[in-house]
Amino acid sequence: MTLRLLDAGDAAFTVEFGETIAPALLAAVQALDAGIARAQAAGALPGLIETMPTFRSLTVFFDPLRTGRAELIEALQPLFKAAEHAPPVDGRHWRLPVCYEGEAGPDLAATAAAAGTTTDEVVALHSGTEFRVYMLGFMPGFPFMGDLPERLRLPRRAEPRVRVPAGSVAIAGGLTAIYPWESPGGWHLLGRCPVRLFDAASESPSLLAVGDRVRFQPVPMAEFRRLEAAVQAREIDPACWLAPMPAAEDLAGGR
Repeated sequence: MTLRLLDAGDAAFTVEFGETIAPALLAAVQALDAGIARAQAAGALPGLIETMPTFRSLTVFFDPLRTGRAELIEALQPLFKAAEHAPPVDGRHWRLPVCYEGEAGPDLAATAAAAGTTTDEVVALHSGTEFRVYMLGFMPGFPFMGDLPERLRLPRRAEPRVRVPAGSVAIAGGLTAIYPWESPGGWHLLGRCPVRLFDAASESPSLLAVGDRVRFQPVPMAEFRRLEAAVQAREIDPACWLAPMPAAEDLAGGR
């Protein structure tokens, strides 16, 4: 892991831990972000305004009238060193229903053709993978999740769609995601998920958080419609999508 400090204007700098999307880099970003938060809560780091984490870096914003870049970087050195050796943080585990049938997955057949396999195998590969939430961005609640199986790694669509339905489960590059809202988008759409990913009325508006793990459970169209209606009517507690944590012996055995 090679740490780099990059200027980001007169009142910010970026701490970059690497150039790939990987659990170790995410762990470093999370550790540094948490360390800064703890220091601020203890009254340290005057002049530091906020931080912005990504897959592999953390941007630090500060008030140049209260502190300087060099002064702040010097104060953060112990946190930099600790972050580089931080273990991955295991968040909550989710099992989210997805309908891969018919109109729910308009790019499923094309994805199978590009991968040289069948639609059933694409569904098996996608739903059989446990994904890690690396970042939230693009729009509120939008989770960038990896790592997609190699056979499903496709570039974005040559022509983005003007309208991607809310709940669309999509892939691009080495990532998969769920669109919380209807929006334009250029990812390949494999299915639809009825779960509400962002709820402004909730104490924690975003259902998923960085570090969470997600598995997708295939469901038929009729079940998707039933769940979609129940979610919209607020008849389902989002906690029901939480999966049991794996046993310690399973984690130790790599299962």
